[in-house]
Formats: sequence, C-alpha cells, structure tokens
Amino acid sequence: MTRKVFYISDGTAITAEVFGHAVLSQFPVDFEQKTIPFVETLAKAEEVRNQINDCFITTGERPLIFHSIVNPEIRAIIYSSEGLDYDFLNTFVAPLEQQLGIKADPKAHRTHSMANESYNARIDAIHYAMDNDDGVTLKNLDEADVILIGVSRCGKTPSSLYLSMQFGIKVANYPFIAEDMENLKLPPELKKYKKKLFGLTINPQRLTEIRQSRLADSKYASARQCRMEVKEVELLFKKEKIPFLNTTNNSVEEIATKILSETGLERSMF
Repeated sequence: MTRKVFYISDGTAITAEVFGHAVLSQFPVDFEQKTIPFVETLAKAEEVRNQINDCFITTGERPLIFHSIVNPEIRAIIYSSEGLDYDFLNTFVAPLEQQLGIKADPKAHRTHSMANESYNARIDAIHYAMDNDDGVTLKNLDEADVILIGVSRCGKTPSSLYLSMQFGIKVANYPFIAEDMENLKLPPELKKYKKKLFGLTINPQRLTEIRQSRLADSKYASARQCRMEVKEVELLFKKEKIPFLNTTNNSVEEIATKILSETGLERSMF
C-alpha cells in the first residue's frame, strides 16, 4: 500500500522535505509525497487541512505530515487535521531552550533567509561554476576552491553546480577528451594548480550507457572508447598522485559530500 505524505511549511518546505526524506528512507514502503510551501495565512492553512482530511476520507489511512511551521495559529490548524503530525523543529526547541538557557525567537524563513551572510557567497560560487564549466576557460583557476577533472560525462558538471549551490564552493571543471588520450598529461594551466585538482572517474559500462543516450552509436559512446578513456585517465590520476572518486554508484549529493571530506574544504553554512 502507498502511504500519503505531506511536507508543509510557511517557508520553502526544503527543511521539512530533507528531514522527512531522511526518516522515510528507512522504511521499505512506497510513499506518495506532496510538498506545500508558503502556508503563511490562516486561509491557506485551512485549505491544506481540507486536503489532508480529504486524503484521510479517500484512503482510510491517516496521512503523514512533516512540517516546520513557525506561526502558532497556522500550526494549530494543521494539528487539527486528520494527519499524523511530525513537527520536528518544535521537538528540539524545548530541550535546546533548557540547554542554552534562552527562549527561542522563531521567525518564518529564517532557516533559508536571503539575508544570511552566506547567500552572496553561494551566488558568486554558482556564477563561477557556470563560467568555468567544461574547460571553457582556464584563466580564473586561481579563484577556484577545487578543480574537478575527468573524462566527459563522469559527473563533473552536476557535482560542480551542487557544491556551489549548496555549500558556496567555487568549482571549475575540466574534461579530458578523446584527442588527449594519445599522450595524456596535465595541461600546464592545471599543473600550476595541482593541489586544487580532484579527479572523478566512472565504470566504463555506465559511461557507455550515459554517452549512448547523448550520441547513440558514435565512437564517443562506444564501449571500447569508454574503457580506453577511463583507463588512461585513472593511470594519470595515479601517476600525478591526484585524489579521485568513482562516481558510478553515488548520487550527486554523495559525490559532493565525499569531495568536501577528502579535500577538507569548508562549506558555507546557511
């Protein structure tokens, strides 16, 4: 049976989603999930309560509700629904008030506020990642926190963007292409910043599948070409003592977190 889940917030609902996903991933159950952000008025809260109650009437199962609502009046309306409430923010507030010796001062949107001092750093990092994607330019590498290198389609671009958006890390990335393979070596511009280099690699079979979806039946996507490129690039990583990670069985979130762990880079908190 599929269980209905609501993520509700008077902000973006990102916090409620992250917490809810982490908890629900522990259970071998199919969940039908609905996110409702910016529940900022009593009227909107009543609409949401009606949705939850309708779901209960239709399914006969009380839907699960993960929420991070600051306004007590809005929160009370959600509490009055037929859902099962998991208000994780308030679960931790009272114990922390005791430990810190101060009363909480809850405000909507504080967890993802644009006024947060890390916001500008993340925007700058996103622009940097886009401007320095796929080896378009090698002129600004002195500004990079890390430079990702590897074969085409091994996960460099999504990892770069995730690191910039989530953590404010400035990431450049550089692809080794087929023409590089005959005499593969680090370009002088990259060698100059060798301490910033971090390699990504991938299982050749998976690389073939990814490239086939982009350029089917091409030499670029052939199994032989993919095996050769991966082998040559991994040999280069080992020869130059460049740390590297196999991305095959990792999500972009896992890749980014492992890069941070391996490099010791400090993330911008928000």
